[in-house]
Amino acid sequence: MSFWAYMLRCADGTYYVGQTSEVERRVGEHQQGVVRGYTYSRRPVELVWCEAFEERAQVTEAERVVKGWSRAKKEALIARNWDRLKQFAIPPAERISKSMAKTFLLPERRRGPSSSEAEKALPVAENLDFARQGFWSSLEEDEKEARSSNTSPPPAIVLVRPQLAENIGKAARAMLNFGLTDLRLVSPRDGWPNPDAGPAASGADSVIRDAKLYDSVADAVADCAHVYATTVRKRGVTKPVVDPQEAAALVRAAPERSAILFGPERAGLETDDVALARTILTVPINPEFGSLNLAQAVILVAYEWSKGTSLSQPPRTEIEPPAPQAELEGLVLQIDAALDHAGFYFPPAKVPTTKRMVRSLLTKPGWSTYEVRTLRGMIGALVTPRPKP
Repeated sequence: MSFWAYMLRCADGTYYVGQTSEVERRVGEHQQGVVRGYTYSRRPVELVWCEAFEERAQVTEAERVVKGWSRAKKEALIARNWDRLKQFAIPPAERISKSMAKTFLLPERRRGPSSSEAEKALPVAENLDFARQGFWSSLEEDEKEARSSNTSPPPAIVLVRPQLAENIGKAARAMLNFGLTDLRLVSPRDGWPNPDAGPAASGADSVIRDAKLYDSVADAVADCAHVYATTVRKRGVTKPVVDPQEAAALVRAAPERSAILFGPERAGLETDDVALARTILTVPINPEFGSLNLAQAVILVAYEWSKGTSLSQPPRTEIEPPAPQAELEGLVLQIDAALDHAGFYFPPAKVPTTKRMVRSLLTKPGWSTYEVRTLRGMIGALVTPRPKP
């Protein structure tokens, strides 16, 4: 059985990356609107790239990697332009090599493929050696290396006509949690500085202290080459639309500074504000309750951007392998003897069933050698208590 990673070009020019075990059927579902998600309101869609993998883990990794690429990188992949991929500042383009010749790419078409067309266009893989050799794992390592050397400036967070100082403070807290410090305020309703922002910031005092005040959105983004407007409505303005993950990848890929606009709490950005932006940033959200407060919106965007940085994370520890069966059997026999001595196995007619249940409970977790020894020590202490000093 093969698993497929695939990419669709939507009617609004954006890209959707997914995975499936039946690519022809899945593309048809996207075309027909059966899939209720990102592509539903962006039909018709066109299949522009796909690749087969032998294992689910491989296709999941490939989907994650390609989904995080910028628009330009995705288009270079679609066009099979390996030289252009290598020019991008963010790897894994540097690792694209002759192995990628085995990728199954489809020529561009003006209309989405029918099921029969897709079936003809998708050859079965002759071999998937490059996938088995951890090709996508190597891409992930390249991304990690790039994060430490990425020189793209962090984006500026621009709050347009915010109403409550407490919300400004909460937004500052969200920013600093994920490494952002450039806060810009456009005509706050209650003036600035405002003492009510400090307590809500919960320690993000440096962001509040260094926040810059502007009279207009145009002034606030004058030094930024890329401006994103966060909104759940296009408001009659035709612009590219991206989600937070796509926007984060674009911001990290751009050597110039980017700005992300957030509107007032009551109604969001106005049409003239959105018109100043080059791209609309929106979040897939429950259509029956599409209400995010200001700090929530900021933290969504800041978190996605932070994935490309080297922020401090809890250390990972290797999970110890399960104990050998002989050690586990010793634990089972010890507990069995202790329970028998304590009179646990009663009535006699249910003893076999109860013993099987005890064994099932003990073999289910996959105890490590250290855990088995600890449990046996605990049981030994219960059966033969040590005298208290």
